[in-house]
Amino acid sequence: MHRDQFKFLHEWLTMPNRKPLIVRGARQVGKSTLVRLFSERCGCPLAEVNLERHLDLVSAFARNDPAYILNVLEALPGIGSIGADRLLFLDEIQSVPEVIPALRYFYEEAPEIPLLAAGSLLDFALADHQSSMPVGRIATLHMGPMTFTEYLDAVDSAGLARAIRTFEIERGLDIAIHNRLMAALRTYLFIGGMPEAIQVFARSGRLRQISEVHRAIIETYRDDFPKYVGSQGLPGMVQIFNLAARNVGRKVKYAQFSREDKALDVKTRIDLLCMARVLSKVVRSYCNGLPLQAEADPRAYKLLFMDVGLMNAVCGLSWSAIERINESGLVNEGAMAEQFIGQHLQTLLARSANRELSYWLREGRSASAEVDYVVALDGRVVPIEVKAGASGSLKSLHQFVAEKSVPLAVRFDAAPPSVQEIRTRVQRGDTQVEVDYSLISLPLYLVERLPAIVASVD
Repeated sequence: MHRDQFKFLHEWLTMPNRKPLIVRGARQVGKSTLVRLFSERCGCPLAEVNLERHLDLVSAFARNDPAYILNVLEALPGIGSIGADRLLFLDEIQSVPEVIPALRYFYEEAPEIPLLAAGSLLDFALADHQSSMPVGRIATLHMGPMTFTEYLDAVDSAGLARAIRTFEIERGLDIAIHNRLMAALRTYLFIGGMPEAIQVFARSGRLRQISEVHRAIIETYRDDFPKYVGSQGLPGMVQIFNLAARNVGRKVKYAQFSREDKALDVKTRIDLLCMARVLSKVVRSYCNGLPLQAEADPRAYKLLFMDVGLMNAVCGLSWSAIERINESGLVNEGAMAEQFIGQHLQTLLARSANRELSYWLREGRSASAEVDYVVALDGRVVPIEVKAGASGSLKSLHQFVAEKSVPLAVRFDAAPPSVQEIRTRVQRGDTQVEVDYSLISLPLYLVERLPAIVASVD
């Protein structure tokens, strides 16, 4: 699981100026499991302290004295000696927020200790504690659901995962492999990337059990809502949570979420769910250059759910319903394909300085144009559409290329990969403008190869 995260952890462990590392992510994405597996694979013993079980450590960490803190931790049952040859893992750090400012002193005074920390709802803990992350003194690893290739590895389909990881646009892909990958993708859209759901399927091969796993995870998230807003605000949070799953990929209009509540109250609930990493925003950008966030309009945004499998579970979409959808419908109907691409783009950008996703929207009286995602890859602005059909149906993409003069664009659909040279004309005001660009058409499952593919196309 989490192949790229293992690589990151290996790099972190061998850094000469290693900083304490915080693994961040929503509940149940596998943060603690990742650290434990890494400890096993790298052969470095683990000294693990679950702070939910040791709330009395508040006073020790508040002293910001690494030597004192280590003495207190070594006195805990089952911990033993902590030194440079053991990973110190502080789990559930949101329970003792005093840990977070103390990390800077470990960096400055005890850099030989390989210290990892993990926690959920950290933004809430920091807000309540009126503290902040020690910028420049810690490293951060952002974790989300497992990707499609990680899922393939987990369910004993490593050959298909390898076909994705080694794909080159010049060589193409055998149609038999393409068909197998599309079939596996359909299953992933139902299961999603939550480690527990994938683990259950890998062991049993039974899809029926996945719905129960999804239900349990969703209830865990809902149980957290009172921590954000108290018990009185619970019904409103549940409503936003449910409606967000049904409105993925649509520009947010607060009246769609509640006609009874004030827009500010709806916005606040959405922001809280984003802080908890249950939802995330895709913000409108005018996309005239890099960084895309420099021209972002925070008032206009779409939402992504944290995981496509959980999104479908909240929407009540069963495996039999997903199985019946034809491949064109899989891309064009509902929000599954846009959610799948969005959460994988988030993974691709997790280690970049600008992780936020953007989209482009031009609103007009007679006609509007919208491009699902716009990302920065290989130093270029790259527009991305998730849409099945002929190239002539990509009017918004044509408009974007005409306005921004970009040399290439990407379309994700269900067809085998290809590159086309598009030459067409679009209306701009009272005149028609020629549009000439390379269109990279990729099946959904190749999203993880997107940076390499874009870099290879002139």
